[in-house]
Amino acid sequence: MSVVSRVVPKWIRTYKVTWLPIDVLAGVTLAAVAVPEVMGYTSIAQTPVITGLYTIIFPTLVFALLGSSRLLVVGADSATAAILAAGLAGIGISGLSPNTEEWVAWTSLVALVCGGLLILARLLRLGFLGDFLSASVLIGFLTGVGISVLTGQIPDMLGIPKGTGNWFEQQWSTLTHLGDADLWTMAFAGGALVIIVGCKLINRKIPGAVIAVVLSIILSNVLDASSHGVAVIGPVQGGMPPFGLPSGIDLGDIPAVMGVALSCFFLIIAQSAATSRSFAMKHGERVDINQDILGLAGANIAAGLTGTFVVNGSPTKTEILDEQRGRSQMANITMSLVVIVVVLFLTGFLTNMPVAVLAAIVFMIGLGLVDLKGLRRIRAARLSEFLIALVTAIVVFAWGVEQGIILAIALSVIELVRRAYTPSDFLVGVDKAGVPTYTPAEPGSESMPGLLVFRFDSRLFYANASLFVDRIQELIDTAPSPVRWLILDCSSIGDIDYSASLNLEGLIASLHTNHRIFALADVDPELMHVLTKLQTLEHFDNAHIYPTVEEAVGAFRADSPTPTAPTA
Repeated sequence: MSVVSRVVPKWIRTYKVTWLPIDVLAGVTLAAVAVPEVMGYTSIAQTPVITGLYTIIFPTLVFALLGSSRLLVVGADSATAAILAAGLAGIGISGLSPNTEEWVAWTSLVALVCGGLLILARLLRLGFLGDFLSASVLIGFLTGVGISVLTGQIPDMLGIPKGTGNWFEQQWSTLTHLGDADLWTMAFAGGALVIIVGCKLINRKIPGAVIAVVLSIILSNVLDASSHGVAVIGPVQGGMPPFGLPSGIDLGDIPAVMGVALSCFFLIIAQSAATSRSFAMKHGERVDINQDILGLAGANIAAGLTGTFVVNGSPTKTEILDEQRGRSQMANITMSLVVIVVVLFLTGFLTNMPVAVLAAIVFMIGLGLVDLKGLRRIRAARLSEFLIALVTAIVVFAWGVEQGIILAIALSVIELVRRAYTPSDFLVGVDKAGVPTYTPAEPGSESMPGLLVFRFDSRLFYANASLFVDRIQELIDTAPSPVRWLILDCSSIGDIDYSASLNLEGLIASLHTNHRIFALADVDPELMHVLTKLQTLEHFDNAHIYPTVEEAVGAFRADSPTPTAPTA
């Protein structure tokens, strides 16, 4: 591969000029949706409104030039914003308050550290880490974030003070202050919700949030809403973002934010990888996750150097870009250019925007994260995964987003080990046509009189090796007929470690002691190489290694003192 091919993204090398009008139109439409959305995310991250707009300027441009995915939209994200705010609030820095310059400096530091972690992940080719957050855990996590986000907006939509303490205490505060709700504030919030939902019902492509923002600003000015007790955003600092390291921060502050950055890091890899893969598969394409990690690293470093917070791959904005038939990152570059125009010339129009309208927009974003359909599908498919998703969701909104992401990673790994520890196992039979049949390996069953053909659907390692031997011994002890042959179907056993090899050796020795024949069928060459290196088959008759289960069963029949009928 040439130097140009390695440095220049594939979408640029393969770009067609005929795509430009489509990409520009898609980018303008995307900007119309993204601007109010990222402004809403600042209420989650607890940073000034302008910082949300900054997340889709330079971070988006950097990803477009470094990433692999031609559609992934990078910018502010509700989940990482929630992790960020909860994490900074929990590190206990004296005098650190939301929506201050110092708070923004710390959010920028988290973005820089996150960018550094992503660079390390790219150098070590750790793109596979995204696979350690299972889909069910991710659904539970994002559902918990959604509940946390939407309930957090209710006080601003009602015009009442926000409660303090844990999630339950905050909700109790909201309930006990319902009588203090401001009708003007509720009217603005309710109107925004009606517009957003109505536009979605008519046509998802209509930017309901933009319409709600524009109309609310007009009405706020005409009715002088602030004089009626309606909270407004106030003056918004315009101009291009500042460049440079966060002020007042030094290298000694990095350990304090490492936990927050790690939580964001894992979620960025998992969510961005899942998003870019799903849209690439939809269009019959492939995506280089490790290259995307490099793009995300650059995007977060750009965020940290331009006075804003952590950025992530956005599933919702990527879906919008795909719906608008965007062809490449040129659409995202167009979105960034539109936002530059907004921050340079249009921020003054945002001054009298009601806070309740911004809260309503974020409320709808949170509602969109609550994936009831996904939870129902998980419940129907596997109860254990549903319970994991449910527990993850509850921990996220009840105890904290950062604790939720740590739990999500832990539960994903535990579930992986649990399923490897207790895999499915079967007794293999052969029907009258010679085709293998598979039935659950229940005590008291057999493949044929005198024969057990056992299939274990997992690699053998130290954690499941004893279970493997115990299952086989139980089948032998409870078989209807005395077992003369045990055939191990190795088609699903791709590997074996040293501990498991010792257990297998013991099983073989036990079978031979009881004058039973042990045979292997469908052994992968790599597995055979490992078994040979471990000397597991040192006292094993290699004549009883067969290419297929059918041939192994044929050898058993030939060795039978009386003909055996095939099983159905």
